[in-house]
Amino acid sequence: MTESDSANSEITVLLVDDNPQNLKVLYETLKDKGYRLLIANEGEKALDLAHRHHPEVILLDIMMPEMDGYEVCQRLKANPETADCAVVFLSALDDLQAKVKGFSLGGADYISKPFQSLEVIARVKTHAQVIRLERQLQARNRELQSDQTRILNSISEGIYGLDERGNIEFVNPAAALIVRSSVDELIGRNFFELHFPDASEAADLPVHATCQQGVAENQRNIPMSRADGTSFPAEYRATPKLDNEELHGAVVVFRDITADLENEAALEEAQALVQEQRDQLAHTSRLTTMGEMAAGFAHEVNQPLTAITNYARVAKRIMSKQDAPDITLLGETMDKIEAQSHRASEIIRRIRRFVKKPATGKEVLSVPALLEDTRQFAEVDMRNNEGGIELLLPESLPDVMADPVQVQQVALNLIRNALEATRSADVAEPVKVSASLDGAGTVRVQVRDHGVGLPPDAEDNLFLPFYTTKSDGMGIGLATCRSLIQAQGGDIGFDRPEDGGACFYFTLPVAGEGTGSAAADGAR
Repeated sequence: MTESDSANSEITVLLVDDNPQNLKVLYETLKDKGYRLLIANEGEKALDLAHRHHPEVILLDIMMPEMDGYEVCQRLKANPETADCAVVFLSALDDLQAKVKGFSLGGADYISKPFQSLEVIARVKTHAQVIRLERQLQARNRELQSDQTRILNSISEGIYGLDERGNIEFVNPAAALIVRSSVDELIGRNFFELHFPDASEAADLPVHATCQQGVAENQRNIPMSRADGTSFPAEYRATPKLDNEELHGAVVVFRDITADLENEAALEEAQALVQEQRDQLAHTSRLTTMGEMAAGFAHEVNQPLTAITNYARVAKRIMSKQDAPDITLLGETMDKIEAQSHRASEIIRRIRRFVKKPATGKEVLSVPALLEDTRQFAEVDMRNNEGGIELLLPESLPDVMADPVQVQQVALNLIRNALEATRSADVAEPVKVSASLDGAGTVRVQVRDHGVGLPPDAEDNLFLPFYTTKSDGMGIGLATCRSLIQAQGGDIGFDRPEDGGACFYFTLPVAGEGTGSAAADGAR
């Protein structure tokens, strides 16, 4: 078999002629070319063979009894199964009218008798290749259409194909399921009348701008009516349907987001509950801290009260002198009473500010002022632990956006832990509290001690709830600190200094570094 024979092995050629001699000549001409040859000597037989074998090329005589070649060609083209065959007329009719009629009926070519063998071979080869390529292309198109249909049918989102007036031209099964109808019932209906029956202005309807102006849309939580009159919240994307830059409507992909909205509402409720419980836990932690520091604070408050009592007695003695009370000394004594009153008031003010529940929003804070206030607040623990606190603060440090009560709670917790660790190690180095601006738009606050250091499993467990290294600890202090700092948009962690001890740090976002809107939202 030659290369040409192999290429033609799947090609069928039907020879139709009522003259046996002509059939024999055609057969002899093509028999060695690798074609599968079929022969018919009349029109009905030709139609039957064409219907059963779908030949690529039909060499068709025109002048035949009972059914001529024109009618055979007409019936071939009328049948979808044989319409794609290439009909090549073979006829002794050589006038223009006969040829025009043949082409008008769907003929692909026309060969006049007597024909030349080489001409027949060349034309059959050409038409056979064209038909074969066309059939391969059609098969590929059918595969692509089948794949496309499977994909569209498998998508869980509803899909509409609309014309420029919003009439539905295509519906996938998911769309029919969502709107509680059938594909056949939806085809031809108007998208806007179906899903927005109560709208008064069509120009304002979703997807309208896409159909009319080619503007892509993407909206969420849009109420859409179903075919049964009920409605559902929808999320949709509308894309203009273009052909050579000419607008032909829109493709709409949509879905029912009822379950999504319910889940979002449940999530918001759960988040609010978690936030409430977190605030309560933080408040409880502050009250616990105050309980631990109560004895020290009582001593702190008692000192100015004792001084006030003594100065008051001095004032009474001065005033009891009948002859000449020393007014100057009396004034100095009263000034001391006032100073001691302010001292006691300041201690009580710090206690009240620390234990109160935080406001709902954040505010612009000065880190040095906050840390100095915290240092004074921690003086009771400093004396109880026989330690010291040293603040190392740069002159220029940007303000941060945070809740002052919660940040002070974190700073005080870390300082108290550092003082206890220092006392346990029996060292004299003070606890160093520093702050600096890092490169990530945050201020970093560090609490460094030279105490007993951290346990080996600190990286995995230190910030977990109910994990503690203290014999009397509850294990909620650092877990609460992490929760509070994360709520401020910051981070918290620790380092292991090479020369021993521990270094805890936390970060807070600089005010104005994308925190303004968040603060405003929180304030509301």
